[in-house]
Amino acid sequence: MNRLKPVLFVTVLVMIGFTAALLAHAKANQRLGAPGVKTRELPGSKNLEVLLPENVPGFQSKWIAQSDVVTNMLPRDTSYGQRLYKADDGFQVLVNTVLMGSSRTSIHEPQICLTAQGWAINEAVSHVENVHLEKPAPYDLPVMRLIAARQGEVNGQLVEARGIYVYWFVDADRCTAIHSHRMLWTVKDVVLKSVLDRWAYVSFFSVCAPGQEEATFDRMKKLIAAAVPEFQLVPQAAK
Repeated sequence: MNRLKPVLFVTVLVMIGFTAALLAHAKANQRLGAPGVKTRELPGSKNLEVLLPENVPGFQSKWIAQSDVVTNMLPRDTSYGQRLYKADDGFQVLVNTVLMGSSRTSIHEPQICLTAQGWAINEAVSHVENVHLEKPAPYDLPVMRLIAARQGEVNGQLVEARGIYVYWFVDADRCTAIHSHRMLWTVKDVVLKSVLDRWAYVSFFSVCAPGQEEATFDRMKKLIAAAVPEFQLVPQAAK
């Protein structure tokens, strides 16, 4: 047994060295994949703008600039698109897209930002759901639905609000609602294809009163079904 220890130690070192060399080679020769969302170049910048639709039936929208807190924290070549959609009855949904550049650190677990803003996520009722879309062909889009709560003061009174936060990730040819799936696919494609997948993180966020969570999510699903085919390139229409 004692004679085997040096052999095992050397074997482990060789495997570590081989893996490190393989990753270094992949990184040195890797190229950035294509985005899975529509974009356009920004004048005087190497960054892009994600083209969220201005016109969606039943909603008015306005472009919202990303906050300095976000742009100062993420890598400089991160690209964005953000719009606020508002229905005639006051129902609002903030749609945000973060598109990574050459650094994977542009995108992290969405729960981090939500909790940093004071929202407490109810893990017991948060889960993956499918939202049915008819365009460009009928399919089910997997999304993560988070239910969160936060207290605030309105007219001197403490009130509690619910936040419905829906998100997913998309690259040139795949969608997933699971952060770990995205990470595994990224490593696989870097090693096997020398391609760094250019992921976009898409989120829809709306606030409602306690007890209105399901009704709010139903309205959000209708907006997702109408808006997503206008800016997401995955899946592609049949040729």
